Amino acid sequence: MRVDRAWLGLAVLMLPTTFVAMDLTALFLALPRLAADLGASSVQQLWISDAYGFLVAGLVITMGTLGDRIGRRRLLTIGAAAFAVLSVVGAFSTDPTMLIVVRALLGAAGATLAPSTLALISNMFPDPGHRGRAVSLWATGQFAGGAFGPVLAGLLLQHFWWGSVFLVAAPAMALVAIAGPVLLPEYRGERAGRLDPASVALSLVAVLCLVYGIKQLTLADSLPAPALALLVGAVVGALFVRRQLRLATPLLDLRLLRNAPLTAVIVGLLFAGVAMAGTGLLVTQYLQGVLGFSPAAAAVLCAPMGIGCAVGTMAAPTLTRRLPKPTAIAAGLAVSALGSLLLVGAHGVAALPLVLVGTAVLGVGTGPLFALGTGLVLGSVPPARAGSAASMSETANYLGGSLGVALLGVLAAVVYQRGTGGRSDSLADALAAGHRPPADPAAVPLDAARAAFTDSMHVTAAVAAALFAALAVLVLVLRPAHRPAREPART
Repeated sequence: MRVDRAWLGLAVLMLPTTFVAMDLTALFLALPRLAADLGASSVQQLWISDAYGFLVAGLVITMGTLGDRIGRRRLLTIGAAAFAVLSVVGAFSTDPTMLIVVRALLGAAGATLAPSTLALISNMFPDPGHRGRAVSLWATGQFAGGAFGPVLAGLLLQHFWWGSVFLVAAPAMALVAIAGPVLLPEYRGERAGRLDPASVALSLVAVLCLVYGIKQLTLADSLPAPALALLVGAVVGALFVRRQLRLATPLLDLRLLRNAPLTAVIVGLLFAGVAMAGTGLLVTQYLQGVLGFSPAAAAVLCAPMGIGCAVGTMAAPTLTRRLPKPTAIAAGLAVSALGSLLLVGAHGVAALPLVLVGTAVLGVGTGPLFALGTGLVLGSVPPARAGSAASMSETANYLGGSLGVALLGVLAAVVYQRGTGGRSDSLADALAAGHRPPADPAAVPLDAARAAFTDSMHVTAAVAAALFAALAVLVLVLRPAHRPAREPART
């Protein structure tokens, strides 16, 4: 494939990830209005938010391997077309059940996009230098879309109904479905073999149970339900791993993890997702509950993390001209640890500047991991297995985000409750009680509740800093024993 045509094809591949990221972050801002218009209960709102993510998490492994079998361009075209149609249907949903079903179907379509685009990038750019820059641009689009999604949603919701948020992705996906067959080459693995239905079922059940259990840890009033889901997910996951190691052509080639540097990257993607999701959750609540910003303003003020990630991914290829890839990734993770430590100091009049700078620095530091690490994962397998490898990195990313919201959210809740002497379950409850007449004399004073939540954010940020620092050490320890000769810089 000619290089200039490949870069034009990359522009097409960036559309799905950019607009899906915008669509996902924009939904959170539109949720209150659509819930009011459709009469959605709190449980229905939860499923509207989570149905997409559950199906993506459960099907991304299968879709990555399916693209290797039937053709990556074909799968991408089908997924993009389905996403465009379903986005329009979702925008005109007439009741909560209809929207939940559409969101689930959107998740199935969305599961085709990331592994297909990454696998095609691997095939279109066989040169490692070109592939590294292509992956960086792809990741930049993803993070930029996530950062600007709430801003776009705020503008749309100011002038239009909530369905306009869903319609944003439709034209971009339609363009991918139309332009893909013209600008993108087709690739499939000649010896990819057939899909193993048992592996598909095991992966789906394992991931769905694990993600459901993790999310319910922060929502359930009792532990049995999420604990049972996690137990089932772990058992089925163990059966899935056992089966993959015995198959000649597995759904997910876990033998790749024998490569120590690759394992370090996968672990890095997982736990960097934990740190980022947990920090983002606490910062968003801090901006609203402690500093008093509206949800829309808080969404905009959280944009520096996404913008920082985009900047870091764009800068990653330049770093490799001076540093080996593992060193560049480790250096970025050290920068993220520094950004997390800035959040630990957020207090008083300097709180907002430290939050903005800290989240931006944290985001910049993760850029090399997402860009160079994803490129390393893709380059570790033959072209015929690129879809399977891409699904491995995407699964690590998604599980990391779910773990971060659950585990760091629970940690923050424990710190907050101790800070209030057990008299308040959450800052939201304290704020509601403080503004509800007549004032309850047993209620926690708002200043004390805000101080306790600030402490919980500081603890979470400190844990994130420790995670980033540990990951930096891990990447350096597991780097290749002999550094390969560095390629000459390309212009």
